Amino acid sequence: MTIARKLLSAGAAASLLAAAACTTTGPADQPSMAAPKGVEGNWIDAKGTGLSTFAAGSFTTVATDTGQKLSEGSYTMTGATSVEIHGTSLIRQTPVSFNCLMISTSQLNCTSASGQNFVLTRRA
Repeated sequence: MTIARKLLSAGAAASLLAAAACTTTGPADQPSMAAPKGVEGNWIDAKGTGLSTFAAGSFTTVATDTGQKLSEGSYTMTGATSVEIHGTSLIRQTPVSFNCLMISTSQLNCTSASGQNFVLTRRA
């Protein structure tokens, strides 16, 4: 075998090994998705008009149709399933305040400071 042919064979073998290393045999080999922790993540309102993102004590809400930021602020877990949310409506330039109860890992029942009730659903 010539040197060129040996290099070509070695290159082909290396390519096959690299391709084999990138494949998996199924879901058991893949890391499992962690269960959602508290309210961290994305939540959508019942009408589908606002998407709220909760992360590291802060939240933002954007319009789902335009992406315009509607509100922002902070949240605090006040118990295992309860959360206080305080922020500012950027449209009205007024404070907003809500108390929410996490009734499942995918549903938050909330009440505004003025007594208005609404539901947020976790978005995957």
